[in-house]
Amino acid sequence: MTQTIPGVLSIRGTDIQTLPLVFDSPHSGTAYPEDFNHAADPLTLRHAEDTHVADLCEGATAAGAVLLEAHFPRSYVDANRAPDDMDPGQIDGIYPGALNPTVKSSLGIGLCWTRVPPAGGPMYTRRLNADEVAARVARYHHPYQSRLRTLLDESHARWGAVWHINFHSMQEFASAMSTQHKGTPRPDFVLGDRDGTACEPGLTDTVQAFLQARGYSVAVNDPYKGMELIRANGDPARGRHSMQIEVNRKLYMDEATREPNEGYQALKECFTALALHLSDHVTHQIERTAAQ
Repeated sequence: MTQTIPGVLSIRGTDIQTLPLVFDSPHSGTAYPEDFNHAADPLTLRHAEDTHVADLCEGATAAGAVLLEAHFPRSYVDANRAPDDMDPGQIDGIYPGALNPTVKSSLGIGLCWTRVPPAGGPMYTRRLNADEVAARVARYHHPYQSRLRTLLDESHARWGAVWHINFHSMQEFASAMSTQHKGTPRPDFVLGDRDGTACEPGLTDTVQAFLQARGYSVAVNDPYKGMELIRANGDPARGRHSMQIEVNRKLYMDEATREPNEGYQALKECFTALALHLSDHVTHQIERTAAQ
């Protein structure tokens, strides 16, 4: 069964969930709202998408997990940012609430993106209206973050713990909008656990070993440690384990056209196998806790 808020999000697997494992894909949305009113080339703008990531993860439900995906594009409003991560200099009018811009906002990729990847050209020929930003948060950003939190809370209440995998994709090489030097090559995968503060170490170790055994190069917390969704939801001392996974786009698609490449199906099968492997890890952790 799929639960849907049209244009906002979909949730799959709640009716067949068998363990406290939640996958989410906040950046794979391709439903561009009519009121976006950006000044970017549409195909170039799609470089911001984690295109196809939700589809790559659909096998998670067969492993007993739940899958949440965003339908809206991250460049419109980014579900993996705090609601105050916006440069006040980019807003026209009085925003309802304090703003606390991070380095992401300075790069043009905060709450509402102001620069277009990969070169970093301007997203708009205007400043965003304060009411416009607030409406994006209310209609898209808040429902996504709230629904993810509810899924995690429900699983935690049922099983006493929950494991959350936050999926993303990354460009093959660092762009001008990255914190890395432009052109820096990325590994196949980057796992982020915010330097061990967002999940139990066994989760990171399990995923890293699984991927390396299949011949993939894997980095941990470099250059991505994990952003708002695992920061807000990861609390291992309370049995809440959140980890971010970034997959290199070269493994599954043509970055210029956004079309799947010859590696797509193999990676999708790998993600399904990973979900099954994680289900074993989660089951073992629950059983071990119960035996204590």
